[in-house]
Amino acid sequence: MILESLHLLFFKNYDEANLGFSPHINCFVGDNGSGKTNLLDAIHYLSLTKSAFTPTDTQSIKQGAEFFVVKGKFQVPLATVETIQCSLRLGQKKVVTHDKQPYDRITEHIGRYPVVLISPYDTDLIRQGSEDRRKYFDSLISQLDQSYLELLMSYSHLLRQRNSLLKLAADRQGYDRDYLLVLDDQLAPLGEQLVQLRQQFLADFVPIFQRHYRQLADSQEAVTLDYKSQLPGADFGQLLRLNERKDLALQRTTTGPHKDDYVFLMDELLVKNYGSQGQQKSYAIALKLAQFEIIAARKQHKPILLLDDIFDRLDEKRITRLMQLVADQTFGQVFLTDTHLERTDRILSGVSEQIARFRVENGKAYLL
Repeated sequence: MILESLHLLFFKNYDEANLGFSPHINCFVGDNGSGKTNLLDAIHYLSLTKSAFTPTDTQSIKQGAEFFVVKGKFQVPLATVETIQCSLRLGQKKVVTHDKQPYDRITEHIGRYPVVLISPYDTDLIRQGSEDRRKYFDSLISQLDQSYLELLMSYSHLLRQRNSLLKLAADRQGYDRDYLLVLDDQLAPLGEQLVQLRQQFLADFVPIFQRHYRQLADSQEAVTLDYKSQLPGADFGQLLRLNERKDLALQRTTTGPHKDDYVFLMDELLVKNYGSQGQQKSYAIALKLAQFEIIAARKQHKPILLLDDIFDRLDEKRITRLMQLVADQTFGQVFLTDTHLERTDRILSGVSEQIARFRVENGKAYLL
């Protein structure tokens, strides 16, 4: 799968941009704050219909504008070209179209044009809370399995209804306990299915992750990741009833897959507490390389790889390993950002003849 071109209109710091790309390596070079990462984020939008860096869609509209448009042309297997467009106008719903036809549901788009982003902030997955790790793995599994995404959305919808009912009770506005029990009966089987699918995914994912860590780190520590949940071996419906009084007091549902965590371990110790900075970087990159490999295997085509500002933040050993994978054609199409053209050329020398270089300056990008 190849992204042939990208068109932006009022996206972040861009008034307008039109770029055509190499099928192998594409480099965005410019000063910090010039808009390099915003180009990667636009590609992320085309894949997942959301930003990788900002929590709300309206933050991607250029200041002073009323809408944004991101459009890309993908060459997909069987050599066909498909056009994807994401657009948002203030006060309206986001629209995603495939060859000018809007999806009935945006979820139908997820997983069709997969991307993997490696950035200096990936170690936040290790240091931050459980919600970030759940979101990461939910997004990854959703790209692979449309039914998982539908299941997750149904569960989240019912969970919001249950929490609203609990808040009504706490506000002394009264609540219908029979309705709460109905929600519990609907929520329980969905939660149990989510946990089962997460466990099944990790059984395939962990060995791939461990192999990439060994190749990156050249060290003997044993790494793994565990899925921590209250549900395996338990009746979720019964857990909801047992925790009902606690839930009423706290005005939220305190048990279920929305409270689960992925525990990152090294020699059976928490990586965030005992791993060095270098070990944490290797752990995070290994996660992303395993993500790339498992998507490529299951989709039977390579996702687009986005490398954001890694030359400034990673040591030479890890950069060398990544570039070996690029040179070995492990990856397909690659987009990367850097602040120094000379450094980019030096690192990529001998890697590929199919390199497109773009200068990025104050929301403008042009081919060098």
